[in-house]
Amino acid sequence: MTSQFELIGRLVFSAALGSVIGVERERLSWAAGLRTHMLVSVGSTLIMIVSAYGFVDVAGPGVILDPSRMAAQVVSGIGFLGAGAILARGEVVRGLTTAASVWSVAGIGLAVGGGLYTPAVAATIVILIILAGIKPLERKFLGNKQRREVLVYAKRDALSLDKLHDALGFGSARVKQFIMQHQSGGTGIDEISITLSRVTPVQFEAIRKRLEAVPGVNEVKDVDDGDEPGN
Repeated sequence: MTSQFELIGRLVFSAALGSVIGVERERLSWAAGLRTHMLVSVGSTLIMIVSAYGFVDVAGPGVILDPSRMAAQVVSGIGFLGAGAILARGEVVRGLTTAASVWSVAGIGLAVGGGLYTPAVAATIVILIILAGIKPLERKFLGNKQRREVLVYAKRDALSLDKLHDALGFGSARVKQFIMQHQSGGTGIDEISITLSRVTPVQFEAIRKRLEAVPGVNEVKDVDDGDEPGN
């Protein structure tokens, strides 16, 4: 059987690997941060150790133990923590990446508990690259494709920022920029530029229809669709 000191080392090593992932999530102020990831990693390691070595005394002729059974329960049972990290606000769902990182850290803990140090370290590096390294690339190459801009022509003061939030409800989380300009010439018309981020075509059309339904709004133009400004 593995020595007690090595088992303790596995727990400490697991906590260290979990902290690497947790620091990245803590940096973004997510609910599942440093301590959560460390606890998940250490707990998974402990369960794997118990599964592999905790029943040695009962092993004997005719007794078959499957050390993978408890580990399998970790993979399914850790889902409740992931669910707690996910926030659903209407059409906006946040926290999926953090939930996935918690689930992945559980796998790292199981690997360390099983003595698979190299795969555990490799997985930690890969996960960290995915969380911290790929996000800037995602924003650069995919963010612009999900960014839409509309021009709203409405009667003077018919659409303020507060009224916009009331009209869009949960969809207001997509609004990244709101610029209002009064048209010259005494027309009494406001030209409002609204920039939306991370919207699918279906979500964009739903937001556009809600804007058109606001009292006092005369016209909603999709800038990215080549619409020409009008009154």
